[in-house]
Amino acid sequence: MRAPHGSWRPLRPTPNGSIITAVKPRISVITLGVADLARSRKFYVDGLGWKASTKSSSEKIVFIDAGGVVLGLYPRDLLADDATLQPGVGFGGVTLAQNVGSKAEVDVAIADAVKAGASLLKPAADTFWGGYSGYFADPDGHPWEVAYNPYWSLDDTGQVVLPS
Repeated sequence: MRAPHGSWRPLRPTPNGSIITAVKPRISVITLGVADLARSRKFYVDGLGWKASTKSSSEKIVFIDAGGVVLGLYPRDLLADDATLQPGVGFGGVTLAQNVGSKAEVDVAIADAVKAGASLLKPAADTFWGGYSGYFADPDGHPWEVAYNPYWSLDDTGQVVLPS
C-alpha cells in the first residue's frame, strides 16, 4: 500500500486492518488568513481578551494559545502564497467552534464577541440535534460557532471530552 497523493511512505496495516500512518488525529495550529493583522490582533487580544504569545508573535504574525491548539493570525495574501493557493472570498467551507457548559454561556460568549467587534451571523437558538448554538464572524468574516452540547462533557480546562 502507498500513501495517497504520490507519497512514497508505505502505509502499514495492523492485524485488525487499520492503517498506521505518521498523520496522527490531532490539530496543533489553526491559522486564519486576515486582511489587516493589527485589526485582527485588536479583536482577538484586546476585544476578546485572548493572550498572544509575546515570544512567538511578531509584527508579521500572531500566535494565541487557544486551549491546547494554537490560533495563528497571518496576512491572508501571505498565507495563500505560502500554501501556493489563490486567495478567495466568501465561505471557505470551514467554521471554527467553541463548546461551552451551558446555554447561558453561549449567549454571553456571543454577546461578548459582538461587543468586541464581531458580526452576528446567527443568534443562539435550540438546534435540531438537541443542543444550543449561534454564530458570529470575526472582522475578516471567519465564522465561529459557540455551542452547548448536552451530550458532550468538558474537562477542567474546558476541552471537549468525546463519549467513547
